[in-house]
Amino acid sequence: MADVSGLPKRAIVEESPLGSSSPPPTRKSPRIDGRHLRSERTKRLIVEAYMVLVRESSQMPTALQIAERAGYSVRSIFERFPDLHAIRVAATDYAIGEAKALGAPRDTNADRQTRIRSQVETRARSCERWLPFWRILNAGNNDSPELRQRIKMIRQLILMRIEVMFKPELVTLAEPERKKTLIALEALMDFESWARMIELFGLSHEQACTVWIRAIDRLLPPTPVS
Repeated sequence: MADVSGLPKRAIVEESPLGSSSPPPTRKSPRIDGRHLRSERTKRLIVEAYMVLVRESSQMPTALQIAERAGYSVRSIFERFPDLHAIRVAATDYAIGEAKALGAPRDTNADRQTRIRSQVETRARSCERWLPFWRILNAGNNDSPELRQRIKMIRQLILMRIEVMFKPELVTLAEPERKKTLIALEALMDFESWARMIELFGLSHEQACTVWIRAIDRLLPPTPVS
């Protein structure tokens, strides 16, 4: 999900020992730093344009489409990325970073029903926002170790969040049963599970959330009495 954060690398300045005749380290000139910042900003805008196009069409955008949406020439695109695959990898890194920031666990110490609803609402928003990108990501990962690794990371992050949100219930299970329950919960809240409810069965956002809430409540073991 290439770093597209736009943050410049900082020069590491080490103090010389007292009395040393070594010259002080050379600082980057403001002109060079400015170029780097502009280049990183351009890369970020290219990645954001790619992501907007994917959400709009659910199709892999062309270099020309990305350039037009970002406001740059095709030449500028390939001056910063060697090919479209590199843009997809950078976009995946960007998406992972955004999802981690926006999907931080909430209500972890709340009662069972509040935790279930909090998990479902956060997961539903993620599915709505990232479903087209997720489909494009999976469609093009067969020959890409970088994308396969990132898909695995995304799934691991989803599992970790489930474990945090439902820790009181999951810790009551023996390891084999706990693992099976985690697998079932992850499959239940998969991107395509959300898509089926919305696209195939025509459920509204709230109706789909209700289906997930009821299913999760049935899958989880009883909450221990504190």
